[in-house]
This record gives sequence, structure tokens and C-alpha cells, in this order.
Amino acid sequence: MRFLFVGDSMTIGCPGDFTWRHRMWRHLEATFDGPYEIVGPRTALYDPAAGAPVSHEYADPAFPPAARRHLAGWGEGWLHMAPVIGPAVAESRADVLLVSLGLIDLGFYTDSGQTAANVRGFVEGAREANPQVRIALLPVIPNVRAEEDAPFAAEVARFNELLAKAVADLDTAASPLLLATVPDSYDIHKDTYDGTHPGPSGEHKLAAAFADALHGAWELGARYAL
Repeated sequence: MRFLFVGDSMTIGCPGDFTWRHRMWRHLEATFDGPYEIVGPRTALYDPAAGAPVSHEYADPAFPPAARRHLAGWGEGWLHMAPVIGPAVAESRADVLLVSLGLIDLGFYTDSGQTAANVRGFVEGAREANPQVRIALLPVIPNVRAEEDAPFAAEVARFNELLAKAVADLDTAASPLLLATVPDSYDIHKDTYDGTHPGPSGEHKLAAAFADALHGAWELGARYAL
């Protein structure tokens, strides 16, 4: 089974991060019953000093290069991933997509309705490449901006409602969609280093959100041990 991580700055990470992708890899290594592979066209972290994804300075140097693969980008959202997910799935032959997107869209590019339309385009593109693809999606976690910007907070809330509707509308037996649940304990003031990007505890909790969803809905792996 081939897993593809899709995300924005919270997923790609920066030099010195473990990333939640690393936490998920460790979880799969410990619990997944059967052969699996992490796939994707990219492996690097985003280096703020260079302004580009050119770093490979993961916090764990033993993180295998093959397990570092992903489709994530700093400043990239549904708007950017919808056109490229089809080729990425076709090339990698991904079976399961773990997707964390939306915050950057709502903050800079599109409103909630436009972002939800890009979600549907993303699903369509993935299914064109693999009609049996499974997709687990994480709702947008309101970041520190949402605490002071009421219109932005409202757009985040509305998008999460539209995302849940899209999952319900587009779910099929052949290509199931799954909405993960952010752990109740997730606290942007304790689990991130800047009010948005996960620190070590946040990385574990994001990995747990996906792991618990995969186990609960599709019996893949096990529940995450926080």
C-alpha cells in the first residue's frame, strides 16, 4: 500500500523539524500489518533562509530518504495541489492520500467557497489517476490569526463545514473519503512554535489524527500512541 502525504507549510516543515510525516512513518513502521511505501515527488524541507525547499536537515538524520517523500509545499494549498495531484498519483501509484490543506488558501488566495470547489477538483484529479484511491482529509485548524481576525475565523469555520459536505457528497465505495478529527487536546499555544506550525507535540497529534482515522474507518494500522 502506497501512502502520499499532501500538505502545506505544516506538512513540509523546516530545517530542524521532525515533521508529522516522520511521526506517521514511525507509527506505520510499528503498527502497519503488511508491506507499505511512502511515495511522492518531493523529499526536501523548506529553508526560510534560502526561500526554497532545498534543505534535508531533518531532526532525525536516520529518517530514511525513501520515507521522506511527499507532495507538500510552503505557501501551497488546494489551489496549487488540485492541478498536480493527478500526475502525482499516476506517477507514484498512490493508494492512500493523507491531506492537510486549506489554511493558506483562506489566508491568501481563495474564500471558503472557492477553496471547497478546489477540494472537489482535487478529488476528481486524484480519481482520474486512480479510481480506487482513498483520501483522508484533515479539517483546517484555526491558527493564531483566527483569534484576532473574526472574518478569517468565520471563513475557516465555513470552509470546514463545506469540507465535511464535500466528503459526504463525494464518498464512494470504490474510492472512499474520510474526514479526520483533530485531537481535542490540540492547542496552538502549546503544540505549535508560532501559533501555526506544529512543534514536536503538535506533530504527534497531527499524525495521531490521521492514524486514528485510518484505523477507525478502514482498519489500517492501529490507534496512535501519544
